[in-house]
Amino acid sequence: MSWVQQYDPFFNIAASACVAMLPLAILFYMLAVRRAKGHMAAALGLAGALCAAVGVWGMPVGLAVNATLYGMAMGLFPIIWIVLTAVWLYNMTVESGEFEIIKGSLARLTDDRRLQALFIAFAFGAFLEGTAGFGTPVAITAAMLMGLGFSPVYAGGICLVANTAPVAFGALGIPVIVASQVSGLDVTMLSQYVGRQLPVFALVVPLWMTVVMCGFRRSMEVLPAIVVASVCFSGTQFLFAELHGPTLPDVMAAIVTIIGLLVLLRFWKPASTWHFADEQPASAAASAHHTTGEILRAWAPYAILAVFVFFWGLDGVKAGLNKVYLQAIEWPGLHGAIAKTAPIVAKDAPYAAKYTLNLLSAGGTAILLAGLLSVPIMPGYGMKRAIGCFWRTCHQLRFPVLTIMLILGLAQLMNYSGMSSTLGIAFTHTGALFPFFAPIMGWLGVFLTGSNTSSNALFGSMQQATARAVGVDPYLTVAANATGGVTGKMISPQSISVATASTHTVGQEGALFRFALGHSIAMTLVICVLVTLQAYVIGWMLP
Repeated sequence: MSWVQQYDPFFNIAASACVAMLPLAILFYMLAVRRAKGHMAAALGLAGALCAAVGVWGMPVGLAVNATLYGMAMGLFPIIWIVLTAVWLYNMTVESGEFEIIKGSLARLTDDRRLQALFIAFAFGAFLEGTAGFGTPVAITAAMLMGLGFSPVYAGGICLVANTAPVAFGALGIPVIVASQVSGLDVTMLSQYVGRQLPVFALVVPLWMTVVMCGFRRSMEVLPAIVVASVCFSGTQFLFAELHGPTLPDVMAAIVTIIGLLVLLRFWKPASTWHFADEQPASAAASAHHTTGEILRAWAPYAILAVFVFFWGLDGVKAGLNKVYLQAIEWPGLHGAIAKTAPIVAKDAPYAAKYTLNLLSAGGTAILLAGLLSVPIMPGYGMKRAIGCFWRTCHQLRFPVLTIMLILGLAQLMNYSGMSSTLGIAFTHTGALFPFFAPIMGWLGVFLTGSNTSSNALFGSMQQATARAVGVDPYLTVAANATGGVTGKMISPQSISVATASTHTVGQEGALFRFALGHSIAMTLVICVLVTLQAYVIGWMLP
């Protein structure tokens, strides 16, 4: 006999929602106040969720533990499989010395700080976000800008602002894929909805970033480059989100943007070169000269990666690989063991719990093959070093992996216990204003967890349930959770810590937080207005 979720246990809905917020409040306190490690905060949040699910919602202990394990398994594959292989590929380019050539090739394009920020913080950072994500872009691009002579606060702050544009499609679309999994919405359609929001916002990011650096008047001196970066990135991001899915919008948008800026600089230069006052001198590595052949060789692994991920995203390729191997596992002891009830559904219905094991068609497998094919290209590198690098990457990511698994376990426990739906019911009291608040939930989730993926895992189901209850398109609000989350990334404790570590300013987190806070709030409000207009005024923008 199925256990039926209890959406209003013992208290009225307001009190129930407060209890359901307990795990999130623990996360907020541990991350924002105590500045605890991500895995420790996630573990305590999960413990709070278990107590609430069993003690208040009356969920049997066995089902609560099983729902948690189900979520953790979803975190392990396919999510961590993508993160692990992407960071492994990056680490190999660093160990082989090829990444220094990549940095140098970008640094030699121009000496103007505004253009360097567009190339490195915006375009190349988006490429790193699209391939690896999870803090990699800010860590690398901030260090690169520091090496070129940017001040530490501006190096970190500008990279945090620039990183908003690609976050929702980061790590080969993992945030959108997770949002689809926890909400039960079609991943392709959800990608299209995000593609009608994020590219609109991304149009203003290059201008916003340069205005932060040098003011509006000096930004107008490089307006051609800003326009090229905005149009190339936003247009490509929209097309791939619309036609291909969530895996490649950032990767291809970044590549097209870099090419567009390169072509522009062949025919146009700013009238004057702009620098910060009191800059540090550029590092020797950034100014080293490399031949065209060396530069092409250094970029080759990422070119191979883009090709593999592109083909892996095609429906025909996916279908063919899934015919070879695909396991759809009904999770033992959980599938159909819980019944969803009113008011979330019209009548009681079993809650499915299916775990898909698609080893061949998974995005992480495409990255793995790209990495293996890249090994012979790297000078002085071999398969033995590549294997060693893989195990070192596993060790390097052990705590992020644990954090992701715990967050996904927490998310599925909240989903299967009914806590997420209880929060959704509480938000129905916002009525017609809910589309305005949907991006704020995503912003809050990313601020708390430092991850758009984790935010979507926490709130994706709630966004879907609330939208249905208030009569709004659920695809719109779930997409808004991902889009709104991009602006929370720049002020999350994890992102701030990464930025200060990479710019050697540990201890100045407060200064960087204050630098980014106003921009984060303003950008969030822009997205809130956009989503509200899409809900009621400009619905023609949506698929």
